[in-house]
Amino acid sequence: MPVELLGIAEWAALVIAVVLLVPVLFLATRRRWLSRQGGLFDCSLRLTTTTPGAGWVLGVARYSGDNLEWFRVFSPSLRPRFIFPRSISQAGTQREPDAIEAVVLTNEQRIIGLELADGRSWELAMSTASMTGLLSWLESSPPGARYR
Repeated sequence: MPVELLGIAEWAALVIAVVLLVPVLFLATRRRWLSRQGGLFDCSLRLTTTTPGAGWVLGVARYSGDNLEWFRVFSPSLRPRFIFPRSISQAGTQREPDAIEAVVLTNEQRIIGLELADGRSWELAMSTASMTGLLSWLESSPPGARYR
């Protein structure tokens, strides 16, 4: 009888370990796969602005041709949640996170507004190095691309 209980306990521990490790391994593999498709950087996105300082979602972004693709960090999806085409995107104002946002965002992140030609606007939070890259990418569009 004790041998059977030990076997059941071992199987239960194995199942619990698999259930806990599989999502972690999947997210690590997903991030590695996303980074192989293009330069990946940490970039939080503010989804809602109804409550001051709230609405931020952790994410990563990458440049794919003439698009900036944004992915949630904790998502099984391999497709971007948002796509920002360079031809209709324009950098807005930059600012430091306020006291409430500083708790949610990681250290050394700045916030930049991204305004689209269709009237929508978004706020992205990223490191200063990533922000420099984003601004360079937005400004480096081919000549005449913004005047189609």
